Amino acid sequence: MAEPLPALMLPAASWLRLSPHRRWLDMQGQRLLDFSKPSRVAQGFAALDDDGNLSPPATADATLSARMTHVYAVASGRGLPGCGPLAAHGVASLLGPLRDRLHDGWFLTPPTDGAQPEDARKQAYLHAFVALAASSATVAGVPEGRTLLDAALKVWEERFWSEAEGVFRESFAADWSDEENYRGANANMHSVEACMAVADVTDNPIWRQRALRVVERFIHTLAREADYVLPEHYNRSWTRLPDYHRDTPTDALRPYGMTPGHFVEWSHLLLKLEAALLRTQGNAPSWLLDDAVALFHRGMETGWARDGAPGLVYTIDWNHQPVVHNRPHWCQAEAMTAAAALLKRTGHAQYEQWYRTIWDYIDLYMIDRKRGGWIQELDRNNRPSAVVYAGKADLYHAWQATLTPLLPLAPSFATAVSLLEN
Repeated sequence: MAEPLPALMLPAASWLRLSPHRRWLDMQGQRLLDFSKPSRVAQGFAALDDDGNLSPPATADATLSARMTHVYAVASGRGLPGCGPLAAHGVASLLGPLRDRLHDGWFLTPPTDGAQPEDARKQAYLHAFVALAASSATVAGVPEGRTLLDAALKVWEERFWSEAEGVFRESFAADWSDEENYRGANANMHSVEACMAVADVTDNPIWRQRALRVVERFIHTLAREADYVLPEHYNRSWTRLPDYHRDTPTDALRPYGMTPGHFVEWSHLLLKLEAALLRTQGNAPSWLLDDAVALFHRGMETGWARDGAPGLVYTIDWNHQPVVHNRPHWCQAEAMTAAAALLKRTGHAQYEQWYRTIWDYIDLYMIDRKRGGWIQELDRNNRPSAVVYAGKADLYHAWQATLTPLLPLAPSFATAVSLLEN
């Protein structure tokens, strides 16, 4: 990692100032990249099992393919061998077999024998990651990266963005009919991340303003009204759906109740948006910092060690009691990233302590030194589990966690890495 460390107000004794800690982060990141390389399949990328092997039939997953494309594009920009060809493969898969040639947009899985996949709905969550992957590929100079970005933005803007509401619509049928009667925080949260990346790559500030409008709706209005414990599920009339997925509490994207891991994820996204606005236009709403601080603390209060064991639980109910006690790896990664962001933004020692505490937990419980990668999920006793997330499909959350602490809050991830390495 280039010197000097791009920090704002780090305490003198911060781990982020220590060369051994930065080397450790880099080593962990490279181990994760190597573990996930076998996920490449003919039509994109597919999920790996706990040992890092593909399980038949190893069907390409578009969301996973977009995330892998994003990660390997950024890694290729750092000069890491093997990553460029994987990023190029991801771009080709998103422009080819995973794309709907008839109606445009992207399917969750590739069509079979010319027929639409069983779940042919067009999802905002997926399309946000396609935009993110395309922007990162463009920054890294991956062949056809800009072509993918232009295609992704056309669909994302025309089909998903709701100017009247200031949020992204959730899903449609394959032919863009039958809009889902749902507004969700999760897809919009990842859209904020993608908006900031797209704004930097295209030099179009409208995407930052859209990110701000999403944040104003979900955080500065809905979360603030709920004392920063964010309800995530609404219908198109913005009526909260308190019983949504009550019968499927372990849903991987829209679980019942509330998700403390999302509180902390929103927290660092707000800090990055504040920094992006300050960097590009010289001003940002003061409430972005206030809301980011409140979200982090509510996330840790309601989610960390709620049953006596360390780790951030998956979900809580409306009385702030755990529903799914399992500890997904991404919740820990996002909590650590938020602690690092708050540390760089404020210099407060409490965030240094949280940063160390969360990394200690990840190191002792989640990094799999026998089989590689990170264990994706632990139970309430911090033993490996697969109730919500089976295998080791995800690279995106864990790998970004090894690099984001060493980056400035703005510009966005891929752009910041490209500037740092140069």
